[in-house]
Amino acid sequence: MKHFVTAAVFTYPYETAILKHLLQDAGLQFYFENEFMASVVPMYGLALGGIKLKVHKNDLDTVNQILEDFNFNNHLKIV
Repeated sequence: MKHFVTAAVFTYPYETAILKHLLQDAGLQFYFENEFMASVVPMYGLALGGIKLKVHKNDLDTVNQILEDFNFNNHLKIV
């Protein structure tokens, strides 16, 4: 895990749900730091700096492209 870097930071666990599937479909290794704490005690997750998407540094360009596509083409808005 020492070669993993932070690719993005999220505030709420629901923000990571679809992104997990996209990253798994791409075959990337990743994990979300503080995800469990943010779902159990939401304000504590914020105190820890949010939910951090950690990816291998060699996959960072691919993950950034997935994040960019996801943010640009996201039709799953919460109203």
